[in-house]
Amino acid sequence: MKKGDRIEGYVTKYDFPNIGRVEVKDGDEIRLVKVKNAIIGQKVAGVINKKKHDLLEARLEEVIERSPLETATPCPHFKECGGCTYQTFPYEEQLKIKETQIVDMLKNSLKENSGDVEKAYEGIIASPDESEYRNKMEFSFGDEYKDGPLALGMHKRGSTYDVVNTFECKIVDEDFRQILKTTFDYFKKLDIPYYHKMRHEGVLRHLCVRKGRKSGEILVFLVTSTQWNSKYSKEEWERILDEWKNELLNIHTKGKYAGILHIKNDSLADAVIDEGSTILYGRDYFEEELLGLTFKISPFSFFQNNSLAAEKLYSKVKEYLLEGIEGKPVVYDLYTGTGTIAQLVAEATSRTIGVEIVKEAVEAAKISAERNNIHNCEFYAGDVLKCLDGIETLPDYIILDPPRDGINPKALEKILDYGVKRIVYVSCKPSSLARDISAFYEKRYKLKKMCLTDLFPSTYHCETVVLLEKI
Repeated sequence: MKKGDRIEGYVTKYDFPNIGRVEVKDGDEIRLVKVKNAIIGQKVAGVINKKKHDLLEARLEEVIERSPLETATPCPHFKECGGCTYQTFPYEEQLKIKETQIVDMLKNSLKENSGDVEKAYEGIIASPDESEYRNKMEFSFGDEYKDGPLALGMHKRGSTYDVVNTFECKIVDEDFRQILKTTFDYFKKLDIPYYHKMRHEGVLRHLCVRKGRKSGEILVFLVTSTQWNSKYSKEEWERILDEWKNELLNIHTKGKYAGILHIKNDSLADAVIDEGSTILYGRDYFEEELLGLTFKISPFSFFQNNSLAAEKLYSKVKEYLLEGIEGKPVVYDLYTGTGTIAQLVAEATSRTIGVEIVKEAVEAAKISAERNNIHNCEFYAGDVLKCLDGIETLPDYIILDPPRDGINPKALEKILDYGVKRIVYVSCKPSSLARDISAFYEKRYKLKKMCLTDLFPSTYHCETVVLLEKI
């Protein structure tokens, strides 16, 4: 079997995050070929595009037969959009797939201590909403095919260039969909070019929408390059943005606008980066409520994308951290974001110290703590690795909620050297947790409790919460 060969077979195994293992006959032997986006039970066709020693990978070309488990009706964008891998599965089956993948992954990581996972595992907590649950979306401008008409939505499955219009997306509510379609119609009419990331030419880059599930407040920001100045005067461009703002304000939305912003971004990276912002309407933040507290959220602050499921997640974090404790401990909340967890556990601590690298998130956390009448939370802006050396108060317990790639090994070593009795690790990428957990065991920590919380229905993402105790 070589590159370019076409393969057909059934997916008999499914690995995190979205890798199917397809049984293929190769001469007299059966080979397992990795096929991205092929799901358990499907019969698929693909073309071998990678071969390294005995490892084979193929690009998915066609789903010949759907899995017997695929009985749900997807949105009209499902086949093209790369956003929702599991949308054809009933929600109960989605949860089972996530459980199997993540539990098996951690068992494989712990090897001789794999029995600890079975003892600790408490199950998966479902999202209260199976659809229209997201409180944040970043849509991209582009074209649906090379030199095609303007598109605004999500990247096409398997492509970093082509963009699919997603005006009927099911994981956001009607306000998101209306804002998306209105923005698309407005800029298409004006024939303003999108920013071509290979040529570094064009204007329109991203449309970002954030909305509080509880508060109903909406924050919208349009991200463009400054290349508009080659076609429009400053006054003309300001008029274009003002008319776009008015188009949005004329939509009948269920929520209310907190702010509409324009953000400049001339960086070469294909990412939403703030290189200067202008408030076109309202203010540059929105507010959301979680478990009785109110949080200020700025455009680029981290905040869980599913508010109702986040309440379940954070309740579990509090339970793991505080169950059976005596007195009021000092708690570090590392990678604190907007200080959500820090403030939710503050009533049971003497001091809670949050560390976060995004400065605007730290400022938002400070304001939220003041508004919530919480006076025993401190927040520091900086990288965890460097910031810890400047904090004199030592922790009794530690909460970790790192970004997807997990914890810098040097930072993890420093964290484990505190030797605290109890650490709660919240992971949005189980493979990062599976990598990091061996370091805890080397420092004589043991997995005591573990649960999954699904904040991302229809996708392969899932949050994992583990309690590790020093033995």
